[in-house]
Amino acid sequence: MKLVVAGTGYVGLVAGVCFAEMGHDVTCVDVDAQKIKLMENGVSPIYEEGLAELMQRNYAAGRLHYTTDYKSAYRDPDAIFIGVGTPEQPDGSANLSYIATVCRQIAENVEKDCLVVVKSTVPVGTNDLVEQFIRDFLVRKELHIEVASNPEFLAQGSAVHDTLHAARIILGTESEAADRLLRQIYEPFGLPIVSMNRRSAEMTKYACNDFLALKISYMNDIANLCELLGANVDDVARGMSYDARIGANFLRAGIGYGGSCFPKDTKALKFQAHKAGYRLRTVEAAVDVNTEQKTRLFQKASDRMISFERLKVAVLGLAFKPGTDDLREAPSLDNVALLLEAGADLYAYDPVAAVNFQKKYPAGSHGRGSITYVSTCDEALQDANLCFIFTEWGQIRAVAPAAFRELMRTPLVYDGRNLFSPAEMKAAGVEYYSIGR
Repeated sequence: MKLVVAGTGYVGLVAGVCFAEMGHDVTCVDVDAQKIKLMENGVSPIYEEGLAELMQRNYAAGRLHYTTDYKSAYRDPDAIFIGVGTPEQPDGSANLSYIATVCRQIAENVEKDCLVVVKSTVPVGTNDLVEQFIRDFLVRKELHIEVASNPEFLAQGSAVHDTLHAARIILGTESEAADRLLRQIYEPFGLPIVSMNRRSAEMTKYACNDFLALKISYMNDIANLCELLGANVDDVARGMSYDARIGANFLRAGIGYGGSCFPKDTKALKFQAHKAGYRLRTVEAAVDVNTEQKTRLFQKASDRMISFERLKVAVLGLAFKPGTDDLREAPSLDNVALLLEAGADLYAYDPVAAVNFQKKYPAGSHGRGSITYVSTCDEALQDANLCFIFTEWGQIRAVAPAAFRELMRTPLVYDGRNLFSPAEMKAAGVEYYSIGR
């Protein structure tokens, strides 16, 4: 089928490339001409395992196209997928301005009956508004334009795999024709399909993400109590994982969740509930726990140190999770800001996200402190007074416990991802602090 995808971020680009991989003719639309040129040269604007290879293969095969010419792109496709951002606003609500822009462009340029499919995460009821908005601005009033909801459930760092091997495809439609067309589009994927109405599909996306955020915050809450009571949260999680009602995923304690989904979606659902006159107390608790959890290790270090002034601090990991260069809501951001304000000299390492981090914190002085970017863990640790670990990259996990003692001036480690065994670190002569152990 002839498909168009609006937006080339995590949602739009991955969807477009995977549709092309399944044999569809796909045009990806973006307003950034420089970005389009990069993609035509086979360069992915985001770091995702396997994405660049699929882009190059399908572009060479003629199934994948990139353009800024939305007027031509929206003229006659079978379906248009909207994958633009819905960033969080100060009050926690979702900013729908990018979706509105795309919808107006579609309405003013489409020349045949078309299904518009919203993949972006949007508040419940948004697709009803989108359909009416398109009809309001539709130039050719005789056309039949229907809107469907098709939320994505990919995780950054494994987005391509999650799209090609999804646990299920959620289709939210208001007609059998729309459901039938979407099923034809997804048929080559060979994945389970769950059909429902649009509002249920919109809610399913929030319900899933917020449940996982709840699970993470619950385990972090338990971890904090474990520290006070002398229990080990790793053992507790292992014991819980055998219960089929609970499952083994999302039981790892740490310094909180980040990224583009969980923080934004928990706040957005909280906002929607408040607007409807209801309090989602469980979701509110998850948000509160996560906010405090992000800087828990900094507070521990503050209790241990008289001052951070002019101390060399190794920072291992900047991305919110391994496998991505995304920094949105990354715990590293909160902690780096506090450390710089306290006068520390940071030596930061991340195998992928350092380039993006430098856009926020260029190398050099920042207030009382400074930041230097290095290319290996060893460089960051050399003569450091203390070390913070914020991302569970394999390169960081591979550092031997003895290396902390041998390289650092003071082997003092604050591990926000519980990468190392407390017993092994103690045996290596490292003063080691983690979460819930």
